[in-house]
Amino acid sequence: MSTLPSPSLFPSTPYIAIIDDDASVRSSLAMLFETQSWRFREFERAHDFLNGAIADDFNCLLVDVRIPNMSGIELFEELNRRSRSGGLYLPPVLFLSGHGDIPLVVRTLKQGAADFLEKPVDPRTLIDAINTAITNDRSARLNHEGDRKITKELSELTTREREVLAQILKGYLSKQIAAHLNISTKTVETHRLHICQKLNVHTSMELVAKLRDVSPKFWQ
Repeated sequence: MSTLPSPSLFPSTPYIAIIDDDASVRSSLAMLFETQSWRFREFERAHDFLNGAIADDFNCLLVDVRIPNMSGIELFEELNRRSRSGGLYLPPVLFLSGHGDIPLVVRTLKQGAADFLEKPVDPRTLIDAINTAITNDRSARLNHEGDRKITKELSELTTREREVLAQILKGYLSKQIAAHLNISTKTVETHRLHICQKLNVHTSMELVAKLRDVSPKFWQ
């Protein structure tokens, strides 16, 4: 069964990808998800997902570890690579395995997997895990959207404005920034004004608060 994703950021009905080469497992999961009124789409191979879907369309990816040709772990690593290189959003990933071992669990969780469940998984346990993933997906999407917006705003700064911004975030006053950059205090204040305008804030305090949790890579 396949349904189209909602174009909204937070669709009213969760949309889940099932990536498992075992048709009977996919069928069982499909029936379980229908009892929850969840939308879903099935994929037999990792490459089917990579070539025919967009991870961002889903609120949760349910992935079997031991998919032939390209394993679930390899799929996860590739999705992470694409996410990092392209700034794309990757929803929570839950792993299913009938052959789970501790090193594999530790490896996937360290790489950011949401959870690791061993087959045969109890339906209630799986539903709870997916509900948790869906809840986490909402907050993660908000954070990602905020970072994307800030990244766009920061990209509009000139090189000098970035230099001034870096000094502001370190807590320096205008006179100190002027001395560090060998420019006048008036020029610093002009850059500060332009920076606040481009980042849609009114004061330096608001500016610092907005960028408090942003990685330095965005403005260096």
